[in-house]
Amino acid sequence: MIMLTGANGQLASRTLAELAQRGTPALAASRTPTGAQRHLDFDDPATLDLTGVSNLVLISAGYAEDDTVIARHRALLDAARRDGVAHVTYTSLTSAGDHLGFALAHRATEHLITTSGLAWTILRNGLYAELFGALLTWTPDGLESAFGTGALAAVARADLAAAAAVVASEPSAHAGKVYDLVGTPITAGDIADRLGVAHRTIDLGEYRARLLGNAILLPFQPPMLASIASSVRHGFLHHTGPDLGRLLDRPLTDPLAAAADVTAAAR
Repeated sequence: MIMLTGANGQLASRTLAELAQRGTPALAASRTPTGAQRHLDFDDPATLDLTGVSNLVLISAGYAEDDTVIARHRALLDAARRDGVAHVTYTSLTSAGDHLGFALAHRATEHLITTSGLAWTILRNGLYAELFGALLTWTPDGLESAFGTGALAAVARADLAAAAAVVASEPSAHAGKVYDLVGTPITAGDIADRLGVAHRTIDLGEYRARLLGNAILLPFQPPMLASIASSVRHGFLHHTGPDLGRLLDRPLTDPLAAAADVTAAAR
């Protein structure tokens, strides 16, 4: 049986929908389960029940400091070995993302998985086009961001979900492989042009100050978001590659359209 963690998150829920379309049974697991979902809370060892699971799709348990995320993943992998899981697929971070402020937990988890004795597949997901679009800010004069003219090889979340479903459906065909799932490079200026407005670049200091002044953000989030802006701005995240297209065997969703739709909706 396939199990997906984080079932109520956007990536996992889309992956479950893809598996359902393929007629592939899968078990959804969540710390806040609904319906037939299995209760699985990374922070509560008593809930880490993987009995009957042969193929685990581990959606990263982010949204915390590195030590917390890594401890969560380690506990789940320990449970996977204990309960007889055969294969783990992990949704990680693009190879170009080592400069990002949240890369360490992903790379540490990859090491835990590849040395676990379990069969594994690593999906190094590019940054979501939808996230890129959401990080642009509307002003009376148009859009502004700290991305400058830098490009991001953005990926529509739906394509990453489809790729995860492909691997989960036939894990043995992908065992021991690391896929770099990146898309077509787009810029903040491209989004502005698509929407027929101007784009203004702000400097990184101003951007960080705004982030630090945002009471909604958790303490680890301002440096994380600032690292995305700096990495895009300075040309570290624009490289594309063939892995996603080969896995899906179809044209990729247009990341510019996906990003622009999110930006437009925030106007």
